[in-house]
Amino acid sequence: MAKKKEEFVKQDEQLEEVNEALTGAGKWIEDNANLISWIVCGIAVVVMAIIAINNYIIKPKALEASNENAKAVVYFMAGDFDKALAGDDAECIGFEAIADEYGHYQQGKLAALYAGICYYEKGEYEDAAKYLKKFDADDLNIDPAASQLLGDAYVELGEYGKAAKAFETAAESGNEIIAPMSLKKAGLVYLKEENKAKALKAFKAIKENYPSSAEAQDIDKYIAIAE
Repeated sequence: MAKKKEEFVKQDEQLEEVNEALTGAGKWIEDNANLISWIVCGIAVVVMAIIAINNYIIKPKALEASNENAKAVVYFMAGDFDKALAGDDAECIGFEAIADEYGHYQQGKLAALYAGICYYEKGEYEDAAKYLKKFDADDLNIDPAASQLLGDAYVELGEYGKAAKAFETAAESGNEIIAPMSLKKAGLVYLKEENKAKALKAFKAIKENYPSSAEAQDIDKYIAIAE
C-alpha cells in the first residue's frame, strides 16, 4: 500500500513539473507575442516573395529563353551556324546571347549546348569546349552525348587528359549507345598517351558490359594492343 502511495506521489510530482513547463512556455509566448508575430510575418513575407519570383520572374524568363532558342534553332537546322550563334540583327539574338543572358535557366543551358555544337561544326574547338562545359541537363541521353562531344573537342585541341576525363564521364552514364563509344574513345586516347593499363581497362569494360555493342565486335584487337 505504501509503495502504491509513493507511486501516486511520484506521478503527481511529474504532472506538476509538466504543468509548470507548459505554464512557463505559455508565459514566454504571452510575454513575447510581438516577437512571435514578427517572426510569423517574416516567414510569410519570404514565402510570398519566393512565389512572386517564381511566377513573375523565373517562369517568364524561362519562356523568353525558350522562344529565343526556337528562333536560333531555325538557323541551326539550316546549317547557318554563324547566324545560329550570333543572331540575325533582327528578331534572333543567337545561342551565344541566350546562353549568356539566360544561363541560370535550363533553356540557357540548352543554348550553350547548341552553341558548342555550332562551334564544333565550324572547327572552332576552343569555343566549342567553352560552351559545352556550361551544359547540364541531368538527362541520361543528352548529358553523356554532350560530354562525349566535349571529349572530341579536347582531342582536336590536343588536350588528351581532359579528353579522356570527358569520355569517362560520358561512359559513366551507362547509356547503351554512348557508353561503349566513349569507352573506346577513352581507350584510344590512353593508348596515344601510352597508358596501356587504363586503355586495357576501358577496352575490357566494353567487352564485359556492352558485348552486343558495335564497339565490342572488334574489341579483342584493341585489348591485344593494350596488353
